Amino acid sequence: MATFISVPLKKSSEVDLVKPLSKFVTSTYPASEDQGEYLRAVEELNKLRKSALGRPLDKHESSLEILLRYYDQLCAVEPKFPFSENQLCLTFTWKDAFDKGSLFGGSVKLALASLGYEKTCVLFNVAALASQIASEQNLDNDEGLKTSAKYYQLASGAFGHIKDTVLSALNREPTMDISPETVGTLSLIMLAQAQEVFFLKATSDKMKDAVIAKLANQAADFYGDAFKQCQYKDNLPKYFYFQEVLPVLAAKHCIMQANAELHQSVLAKQKKRFGEEIARLQHAAELVKTVASRYDEYVSVKDLTDKINRCLTAAKKDNDFIYHDRVPEVKDLEHIGKAALVKPTAITPPLSQKFSDLFEKMVPMAVQQSMSIYSQRKAETVNRLVGTMREATNLCNGVLASLNLPAALEDLSGDSIPQSIAEKARNVVQHGGLQSIEQLIKDLPELLTRNREILDESLKMLDDEETTDNELRTKFSQRWSRTPSGDLYKPLRTEGANFRNILDKAVQADQVVRDRYSTHCAMIALLCKPENELNAAIPSANPTKTLQGSEVVNVLRSLLAQLEEVKKERETMEGEIKAVTFDMSITFLTALAQDGAINEEQLSLGQLDQLYGSYNQRVQASLRTQEELLGKVQTSHQEFSSLKQSNADSNQREEVLKKLASAHDSYMEISNNLREGTKFYNDLTEILLKFQNKCSDIVFARKTERDELLKDLQQSIAREPSAPTFNVPAYQSTPAAPSGPAAPAPGPTPAPRTVFPVQPQQPESKPQPPARPPPPSVTPQAASTTPASSQPAAAPTNNPPPMAPQAQGPPYPTYQGYPGYYQMPMGYNPYAYGQYNMPNMPNMPYMPYQTPGQGGYPGTAPAGQPYPGYPQQPPQQQPYYPQQ
Repeated sequence: MATFISVPLKKSSEVDLVKPLSKFVTSTYPASEDQGEYLRAVEELNKLRKSALGRPLDKHESSLEILLRYYDQLCAVEPKFPFSENQLCLTFTWKDAFDKGSLFGGSVKLALASLGYEKTCVLFNVAALASQIASEQNLDNDEGLKTSAKYYQLASGAFGHIKDTVLSALNREPTMDISPETVGTLSLIMLAQAQEVFFLKATSDKMKDAVIAKLANQAADFYGDAFKQCQYKDNLPKYFYFQEVLPVLAAKHCIMQANAELHQSVLAKQKKRFGEEIARLQHAAELVKTVASRYDEYVSVKDLTDKINRCLTAAKKDNDFIYHDRVPEVKDLEHIGKAALVKPTAITPPLSQKFSDLFEKMVPMAVQQSMSIYSQRKAETVNRLVGTMREATNLCNGVLASLNLPAALEDLSGDSIPQSIAEKARNVVQHGGLQSIEQLIKDLPELLTRNREILDESLKMLDDEETTDNELRTKFSQRWSRTPSGDLYKPLRTEGANFRNILDKAVQADQVVRDRYSTHCAMIALLCKPENELNAAIPSANPTKTLQGSEVVNVLRSLLAQLEEVKKERETMEGEIKAVTFDMSITFLTALAQDGAINEEQLSLGQLDQLYGSYNQRVQASLRTQEELLGKVQTSHQEFSSLKQSNADSNQREEVLKKLASAHDSYMEISNNLREGTKFYNDLTEILLKFQNKCSDIVFARKTERDELLKDLQQSIAREPSAPTFNVPAYQSTPAAPSGPAAPAPGPTPAPRTVFPVQPQQPESKPQPPARPPPPSVTPQAASTTPASSQPAAAPTNNPPPMAPQAQGPPYPTYQGYPGYYQMPMGYNPYAYGQYNMPNMPNMPYMPYQTPGQGGYPGTAPAGQPYPGYPQQPPQQQPYYPQQ
């Protein structure tokens, strides 16, 4: 009775986790101690997978512990890496656990780029190995019983978890072994076995019969449910595994019912219900008799049968001689109660007691994505504040340059270079002058071209793979079941279009910078000349020296000094704004732990307002101060201009000084713009290289998946018949008997595929004739019908006349296990007519039928002698087809 069911393990193909995961780590995290730790963790994860799946596992708890640790690590690592077909594409291939393959190909397998699929298959192996460990336990002691019940419940819980999650974890139809119907049935079987183990423990502990009866009845109920589930699902019995399981489930259902009735009969005897005792024992005897007659090769019930029969004999004897109690019908008996002491183990990681997360410091992808968006929001805030201040400074410089300030206040002598212009000239020279600008402008197209080539190459890889995928989808139609490349690449194409749009805008910005440089090139070149040449290039004038020390000049100088302070304060504030840092990961992790989700926008905007709110107020105050000062400067400059003596020379000189001041400001802005543009292109190159790697990885993964699918399709096509089914010709079907001697003889009939039973009168030593068609001139109906002609056939001769050559039919296979079946000439009739009597003439032996003009067929040769007149084939002839 101790026959327990276990489940075979699934087998997986080898997968390299190191390369893609390491690439993601190095591209996502900066080179630091954490990055090195993550790379070591990737190596450990790869080793753990090999230990769990890359070798045969012993039926021991240590092997199960390795599987549990790997499953726990998968659950822990899933939210920390972007496992998907269009990001971190890892393809996992698993074979069907129950499909053993065929002569023409391997077993059924499925390859998916899904970590959920890997988790599902690993959990299946956890359940399967747990069932094997439970089945190996010694049930004669308490420790073995407890261990067995524990692992059966774990197996039941794992199979049940797969049933609830497999369809959401996979994006296509799973293989049959992990389908909800299959794992649901396996979960019921494991639960039933766990309940049976509790029944065995209660029996060994000699608990009350009422308790044992309820435990056995519950186990019978579980086995019955599992048996019904197997029969209800049409696709389960196709597995050879379930063909063997079904009889065991049926037998166990009856055995547990019989045990329940046996122990309930003891309870009836104790209550002096002797008729009920006999009825229950009779029912139990019928149940074990059914098991013995139908399922004896699977489960032995001899001991249980003997015990029930002994109890039944004693009960009948006592009732016949003493009690004379009426024996009720089984249907009238009170139902036995049920007591379920088992339940599926809940699958809540970590399942391993020794589990430690290899990537404990790595934050989940939800937090990483929120951090990325937060970083973008922060950059936008910083750029907005810094950009606002720079625009205000440029506006201030432009206004002062248009007023020729402060050069107009410094040029009261009229024949020397104003101090501010001299400083501006020295500043331009220090920054590299024209050569620096021209070199930066020359480098931009090269950087742009490099970025365009990287982007074009990345998108070309996607285009080529998508074209191949579409061609194969057109060729194989519905057989090509994987996700279309066009759907899979949509996010990547959107990202690529965004990069192309960024490059187009950068090209426009570069052109604006070039145009501005062309406008101020001459004046910038003048600022780069030596001081004497610069002084000679500035026109001389006779200014009004009386303005030196006037109140208007003093006011203007004071206002310009205040503006200079405002600009310095902005430079300081810009540095402070750029230096602000805050780690939002803790905030996001807390929100994820509390709410299960992250409201990134609300959290980010609140934190940014807290960090930059005061700076925003200071920037606005600086803008208001500048606006007030510029208004006063313009008013004072009007008074200064009216007091200043005007002539053509002074106007020309002032115009040149304005252009020089404006050229300096333009030079500094153009230089900053070009350096920022160079940095932008270099940074974009790194981003585009990551994008190219992402495209390359997914294309490589898709190519691997494509090759695997093509291989499976080729094997599938090879297993298909080479020609469509066709109707059997009329002459090959069994026709009616001919109506007369003139009836035409049909064509050759195919040899029978089944072996005819040997009649008792046939000598055992005579070999059976081979499966060969009869000659065309013989009516095959003669084997089963009465000849139309009543005239006796001519006596057989040993050497029949020569026959016209007949078309040979295809060779037919011989069948293993039936000696003597080797090929014979076409003329031999495979139907042993002489062995059968005609239905209408039972006492008259059948005479072989002979057509006019044709010699008869030889009679049966003596035992051990060859048929006269026929060439003999050697017994060692090999069959044409493989033996079945």
